[in-house]
Amino acid sequence: MKYKQLKNYKTFLAFFIPMICGITFAKSNNTTNYFAQNPLGNPVTGNSGEYYNGVTYVTYQGPLEDAYVAAYHHETKTWVGPFKAGTSLMGKDTSRKIDNHGKPTLVIDEKGYIHIVFGGHGGTPELGKNPLGNYHYGKQIHVVSKKPLDISSWEVLDNISPFGTYSQFIKMDNGDLYLFYRHGAHRSDRVYQKSVDNGRTFSAPVSYLKTKQTKGTKENPIIHDSWYAHHAKGQNNDVIVSYNYHVCKGPNHDGERHNVYYMRFDTDANEWYNVKGGKLTLPITKEQADSSTLVYNTGDMWTHNGIARLDTKGNPHITSYEGEHEGKTHGGAKSIIHYYWSDTEWVRSKSKGLPIGASGEMQIISSNEINMLLSYKEGNVGEVALWKSTDRGESFIKNKIFNSEKGSNFDLSNFIINAKPEAQIIVAAKNNKANGKVYLVGKNGFIKR
Repeated sequence: MKYKQLKNYKTFLAFFIPMICGITFAKSNNTTNYFAQNPLGNPVTGNSGEYYNGVTYVTYQGPLEDAYVAAYHHETKTWVGPFKAGTSLMGKDTSRKIDNHGKPTLVIDEKGYIHIVFGGHGGTPELGKNPLGNYHYGKQIHVVSKKPLDISSWEVLDNISPFGTYSQFIKMDNGDLYLFYRHGAHRSDRVYQKSVDNGRTFSAPVSYLKTKQTKGTKENPIIHDSWYAHHAKGQNNDVIVSYNYHVCKGPNHDGERHNVYYMRFDTDANEWYNVKGGKLTLPITKEQADSSTLVYNTGDMWTHNGIARLDTKGNPHITSYEGEHEGKTHGGAKSIIHYYWSDTEWVRSKSKGLPIGASGEMQIISSNEINMLLSYKEGNVGEVALWKSTDRGESFIKNKIFNSEKGSNFDLSNFIINAKPEAQIIVAAKNNKANGKVYLVGKNGFIKR
């Protein structure tokens, strides 16, 4: 397959070059740097925004864990919204903590209708039988704008499974829409649903990563193989998937996760492949994942899942957050580790210099040049900054800080789909009282309103 340059590649360059050249982000006396002041919790997920016909559309989790949407019009430099796009079943019970699993994902179909999926953390038995997993909370909900490119009014389309969580939309070059998610709580398959009619109907869920019971221990007699995954648009109509393995224990459940995996979904051929082009058989079990898609065995080291991106040769690069076991909830995944495919083998870069506890996006400028846009804490100061490597991820140097705020933690979306240089990524200040801030950031810094 011949390599086609990723659509966003040139706009990524245009985004980072001005930061490298030292642009500063001064505040205006008459405007704000943020476009919304009501995010709740960790308000943004992977694919949370798309540029379409002169407008950048963005979504985030707002008050009561409901889905909100706003739109920036580039020609007039004006904002519309935010409006509430849909109501979540979560977030209404004051005895529960903020769930954060139902953060909204957004896509725009070929006719200009805007689709948002949100609100799920596995569903409940009241929603029916879950044949591919177990239950927890909420309901995966699909809403669509009543008119093309109009964010002011929305309707619910009851055409996807209610049991989803970690929902992620991806649109192919041919207009097909794919919705990836986990079909329930921890002990559930990873699945996708496909639409060929602009999201009006979806195929039945297809399991691609299998969750199954495995050998237990005296302390944890019940253990299930489970998975965390990230999906991205690859070449042509490919989806690239990076993922890690979750040891889902019972009764003493914790957040233990290990290893780094990678595979590719050729949606034209409806076939899945490993990095060497070997075909995979669905649903993929732990045994097949280990034998065919393993990037790195982390041993006792815990991991959190990062992202996968392609370089100019079409070779994948992956991030993984790795560290020693700490605590019972999410482990001690602290350091960012960069991996890449060298044409013949997976290489684990030294990744020196990157901040501890950071997370964020990655841009592959060339095989050797790598940028990471990261959110992290320096003491009590939350920062969002650009880190650069010119030696294929062996070492990184902080190049430019473009947001710094005492006492804040920042959440980053993935890069905006089809982004324009001036509006590349959503940055949100994590807040548990729905009074934080959400920013849209690009080559000139913050988009004002």
